[in-house]
Amino acid sequence: MFSDDLAALFGPDGPLASQLPGYVPRAAQLELSEAIRATLDSGGVLIAEAGTGTGKTWAYLAPAFLSGGKVLVSTGTRTLQDQLFRRDIPRLRAALALPVDVALLKGRGNYVCHYHLERLEQDERGLKSRDEMPQLRAIRRFTRESDSGDRADLPEVPETADIWNRVTSTRENCLGQDCPYVRDCFLLKARRHAQEADVVVVNHALFMADLALREEGVTDLLPETHMVVFDEAHQLPDTATRFLGQSLSLHQVLDCARQAEAAGLAHAREAVRWSELCQTLDAAARDLRLTSAPVGRLPGGRATFEQIPEADAFDQSLDRLAQALDGLADSLGTQEERHPDLAAAARAARTLRARLWQWAHPARGEPEAGGDAAVRWIEHSAHSVRLQRAPLSVARIFSGFRRPGQSWVLASATLSVRGDFQHFQRQLGLGGAETRSWASPFDYPAQGLLYVPKGLPWPSDPGFTDAFAQALLPLVDDCAGGVLVLCTTLRAVDRVADVLLRGMLASDRPVMRQGEASRGVLLDRFRAAGNAVLVGSTSFWEGIDVPGDALTLVAIDKLPFAPPDDPVLEARLNACRAEGGNPFMEYQLPQAALLLKQGAGRLIRSETDWGVLVVGDGRLVDKPYGRLLWQGLPPFARTRDASVALDFLGNPPGGREPAPESAAEA
Repeated sequence: MFSDDLAALFGPDGPLASQLPGYVPRAAQLELSEAIRATLDSGGVLIAEAGTGTGKTWAYLAPAFLSGGKVLVSTGTRTLQDQLFRRDIPRLRAALALPVDVALLKGRGNYVCHYHLERLEQDERGLKSRDEMPQLRAIRRFTRESDSGDRADLPEVPETADIWNRVTSTRENCLGQDCPYVRDCFLLKARRHAQEADVVVVNHALFMADLALREEGVTDLLPETHMVVFDEAHQLPDTATRFLGQSLSLHQVLDCARQAEAAGLAHAREAVRWSELCQTLDAAARDLRLTSAPVGRLPGGRATFEQIPEADAFDQSLDRLAQALDGLADSLGTQEERHPDLAAAARAARTLRARLWQWAHPARGEPEAGGDAAVRWIEHSAHSVRLQRAPLSVARIFSGFRRPGQSWVLASATLSVRGDFQHFQRQLGLGGAETRSWASPFDYPAQGLLYVPKGLPWPSDPGFTDAFAQALLPLVDDCAGGVLVLCTTLRAVDRVADVLLRGMLASDRPVMRQGEASRGVLLDRFRAAGNAVLVGSTSFWEGIDVPGDALTLVAIDKLPFAPPDDPVLEARLNACRAEGGNPFMEYQLPQAALLLKQGAGRLIRSETDWGVLVVGDGRLVDKPYGRLLWQGLPPFARTRDASVALDFLGNPPGGREPAPESAAEA
């Protein structure tokens, strides 16, 4: 009956077709939904690669709604999470006429904390500028009127505004049941609703935070569910690596000192020499910053634990910092029952001390507890010093988090390399999962053209970036729609944007670059302009949906191989090599292939989209491994001839024949 329900739902006479204007039945969407239904019935794991336009969102929501069981949906970003909760789910729920209770749950930093808001209002010295005064008033009005307390519901104050850090709580400074506003707590209300709801929408960061807390024995963050759906599942390995690792910055240490001194002087002034203790911690943190300064002069401003320059001096500074944290944590522990602020400061000090210990131990070169190796490194910049630790593999922890009989569905448009899922499966420990692919319904040979310019220098050549940007200028001139340029480094972003600006002096077309404003603001401006040029790096390679003529040219400077100075990557490659593997073929190439496919996927977002994909890196054509990369892209027509690309841009589809393969050889 379940299968019949799905066939009727997605059919030409079903509720989706009758309720949703423009709905088009797609065989792949129904097949994907039936495969998800079968996974739900069997309690298994399905890795589903669904090409752009397949309609995977409703394909997984429909069986989730019809199952009658509790389902958790995890999205790649908070933006997609909000879109799913506010747009997609209400439309499907209305079409099905089902009373499904859906909860939205985010990390605690997304919810206004009544207590910390009140503290900031009582001591306006905590405001960093006059601009924050109207923001503070807006947050107060919002707190009185809002049911959710979710800062995404207050667009008047940008989500990136620094004031949010002072009116939200952390796990360490949350007062818990001792908070005078515990009954009004937005976070606790959201968590209670999540426990009761039929469908809970979270994001990967929150899911991984829950996984990390469960490793520490904390089990009350996310509810128990029958099925978990991971949308944009290709992000899971990186998100898991980030959240299953640990980070400690000297900013956190200095903030802890200030928090402890303020709480101590306010509530236990005579008990302890608070200023002296906190000054000792402050001095130890600044001393570690000085002794780690040689790291800032290394490539990337970072060094692994084993490669820190002047290691003896660094170790001595690290010991002084640990002793100062010990002293503060012990003193706070003797007074924490006197006031919740002292208890919160004590938790913060103990947490930082534990992270420092875990970063410095076990001894250099030894594996982590449980046999899972980790890499530790230090990052030193003009504004911060950060101690980082990450597991070399998240496979054991991630796959072990699945409960017996719980169904998992991992869906994305980019999970395989030419139909091979092994790289993704190895990363997450899901070797026994079922893997299936559904192709996009788009007519890529007619809608898109892959152009690899001839004659550009190799990417290692100092003149490559300028030459790449110069090669784009005639294409940009002939492109009536928007242009998205994806670079592999921030340095290239600035260089490409500068060259394009100089070459377009006579044009009134706007040229925007990453860093000028937040990602969301830039994308809104880009869509509104209709013919803008946007140059971005890592965060712009995915999650951008600009259908229509507002984006008809996507250009990628280099093949997106991860930078060799990344400590986690370096350690993983060394581990692969030590086991007799080929790190380039087994790790670097599959990673680059998946990211390249993500970048290329920005171009065609609907049946009527069209445009040119430019890849400036000749290795895509001239190196033997290049075939593995371009064969993993959508099946665009291909060319190396600039005139063919210009002609394609000048003659939008509509009776035009696809570009000839003879012009391609890409």
